[in-house]
Amino acid sequence: MNFFNLKNYSLIILNIVLFLWTSRFETCHAREGHQWRLKGKFPPAHSVLNVEKEEGHGSTAGSSHQHHGRSTMSKLAGNNYMLADDTMSTQQEGSSKAFNVLDFGAKGDGKTDDSEAFGATWAAACKVEASTMIVPSGYVFLLHSVSFSGPGCEADIVFQLDGKIIAPTTPGAWKSGLLQWIEFTKLNGITIQGKGIIDGQGSVWWNNLPTYNPEDSEGVMQAKMPGTKPTALRFYGSTRVIVTGITIQNSPQTHLKFDDCTTVQVSDFKAASPENSPNTDGIHLENSHDVLIYSSDLACGDDCVSIQTGCSQVYIHNVNCGPGHGISIGGLGRDNSKACVSNVTVRDVAMLNTLTGVRIKTWQGGSGSVQGVTFSNIQVSGVKTPIMIDQFYCDKSKCQNESSAVAVSDINYINIKGTYASKPVHLACSDDLPCTGISFSAIELNPVQEDSQPFCWNTFGELRSTTVPPINCLKMGKSRKPVVNC
Repeated sequence: MNFFNLKNYSLIILNIVLFLWTSRFETCHAREGHQWRLKGKFPPAHSVLNVEKEEGHGSTAGSSHQHHGRSTMSKLAGNNYMLADDTMSTQQEGSSKAFNVLDFGAKGDGKTDDSEAFGATWAAACKVEASTMIVPSGYVFLLHSVSFSGPGCEADIVFQLDGKIIAPTTPGAWKSGLLQWIEFTKLNGITIQGKGIIDGQGSVWWNNLPTYNPEDSEGVMQAKMPGTKPTALRFYGSTRVIVTGITIQNSPQTHLKFDDCTTVQVSDFKAASPENSPNTDGIHLENSHDVLIYSSDLACGDDCVSIQTGCSQVYIHNVNCGPGHGISIGGLGRDNSKACVSNVTVRDVAMLNTLTGVRIKTWQGGSGSVQGVTFSNIQVSGVKTPIMIDQFYCDKSKCQNESSAVAVSDINYINIKGTYASKPVHLACSDDLPCTGISFSAIELNPVQEDSQPFCWNTFGELRSTTVPPINCLKMGKSRKPVVNC
């Protein structure tokens, strides 16, 4: 009996020791998410392509975004990515890191100006690392121009957008010369995610007509909107920026802009504005590096993606574009400025009824260079001009002829197929600084109606396979003039 009691006491003491020892460790739970957050810089574009090749994935434009985007990223998750928690939209309201705009006075009735409440919510969330600012579903929030400023904020803030945000449509609500409507600045780790909508209600800007205020007791016509149209959503001077899942529609001007940002990721994003909405770029990049854009649908009245000066290491894949003006690098070199763009890959893109397909456009009189660009696996349907280099770009009635130019070199066009509505290939390079290192492989472009031949001017490169139609105007080899790099 004594032996039995001693054994029981020993077991009890052992269990207590084990319990105290295991309580020192935190329990971790993880499950697979649908978005990604960066742990470091993106791998170079060619590294991502190599992963796809090793896995034996096909590369067909217009194929499933899920298949290409997610499978590629999952191979990189161990080294360059960490999974974002996709349960943010169901986060408990009582969490010390969750800040709901309704708790800070937002009405969400679509009529009351909720700008102050959003500002107060941000001020609270900004002080807490890895906090979440919640814009809940089922509400419509009217916001005037607002800037969520970053200096002094903690890192890794999530802006969970599941509701709808709308812009005011009366001139008195806008300051003259305002360049953006909603802005995030100087942040280290900022994610905007969710199923919500940002609606710029841009038709009052596009039509440039007097606006009618139905709440005005006399029903009088209001003044016109300011001459400067604002970008809907802009990020400035920030690192590790993620935009995923949201929709921006009817923007007065550009839908989504990144300026002076590093390590940017856009996925499952939708830009939606009509074809006749002027200057409404889908995504605009400027002075930004290490940018990844994938699995997105872009419909607008200007470039689906616009890549401007100061951009490098840009990788775009599995994007649907149209209506719009295609995916463009430029215009670069305006007003005799220097412009530098390098290491850009655009692949697995479908374009429907766009003005151009893949385009490089520069102004006369500029300087600098565009180099190291690959356009591959592009499917075009009814695109006016699928392949274009235009070093005589001018958006005015007349531009002055100048000898200097932004140099264009090492540009590769691979597997671009489909139909064109006007001209299959247009390569207009500078008289004084020819385009060099322009290569073509597996090009097959057929007319919607009448045949048209490719046009080349002062363009040097090589045909790595037979093309349809034949690009006989291309000058084989290299130009005698030296290649210019930034």
